[in-house]
Amino acid sequence: MTPSTHSPALQVEGLVKTFGTTTAVAGLDLTLERGQVMALLGPNGAGKTTTVEICEGFLRPDAGNVRVLGMDPVTGRQSVRNRIGMMLQGGGAYPGVRAGEMLRLVAAYYTDPLDPDWLLDELGLSDHVNTPYRRLSGGQQQRLSLAIAVMGRPELVFLDEPTAGLDAQARLAVWDLVRALRADGVAVLLTTHLMDEAAALADEVVIVDRGRQVAAGSPAELERDGTTEGVTLVVDTDVAPSLLDGVLGPDHTVTAGSAAGVLEVDGPVSPGLMTALCTALQRAGVQLTSLATRTRSLEEVFLDLTGRDLR
Repeated sequence: MTPSTHSPALQVEGLVKTFGTTTAVAGLDLTLERGQVMALLGPNGAGKTTTVEICEGFLRPDAGNVRVLGMDPVTGRQSVRNRIGMMLQGGGAYPGVRAGEMLRLVAAYYTDPLDPDWLLDELGLSDHVNTPYRRLSGGQQQRLSLAIAVMGRPELVFLDEPTAGLDAQARLAVWDLVRALRADGVAVLLTTHLMDEAAALADEVVIVDRGRQVAAGSPAELERDGTTEGVTLVVDTDVAPSLLDGVLGPDHTVTAGSAAGVLEVDGPVSPGLMTALCTALQRAGVQLTSLATRTRSLEEVFLDLTGRDLR
């Protein structure tokens, strides 16, 4: 029986995986809908790669339920592999094979593959068709691995740090390809350490730490989580931060900005604070030019949740 196309592309419930006395994944839940991009973020050792390898069918879970396109990735391994694409960390091609040969070999396994020449061009590899894989740069190898992952028109693609080691131009090319996959209804699960990448590409970000989910939502939702972190005031004359003495509470500090007439207030924002700031400026006869609140970046959210210590 063919699984319903209305089911999520990926459903993970209560996933647990241990290695000896180490718990790599501890009750993780994920739901990735078709035509959506999910970024799985976490410090090194948080359980991201283990989770992806279980979803790909390389590892068996110790507990929990995993469904990939409605199928069990272990008992239905071949059926799952026929419908997904995988970009692993490192490798993905025979060392001595030429780039063009490798892509055409992979294309031969599928009944309706993408055009290898088109993929080579899209990923900036057209000038390296006859270059052996081992002689490609690290970034070129990475792009070839991505081309291999999407060659068979998969319904779900797993991308493990797809832009690691790529220059700015290559990163943008990969981003464009991920967006094209989503536009075609393909679901994408990517792991990355690049917060700007997650913010730019993901419909949903899931942050994991020590095998557990600690936050989930769209990039905008996570950045809005909690309160805003401060206010930037621009006035019509150069003023000292002491102008706001007596206005701010113990949870706030004020410093001069990088330009004349700019004051930076750090701390939680409330309607009362905004009123107090405007009143203080009015009493001092200072004209307010602009006022803007500042929210946490995705990177700040990530660090707040997972800590700043090296792992």
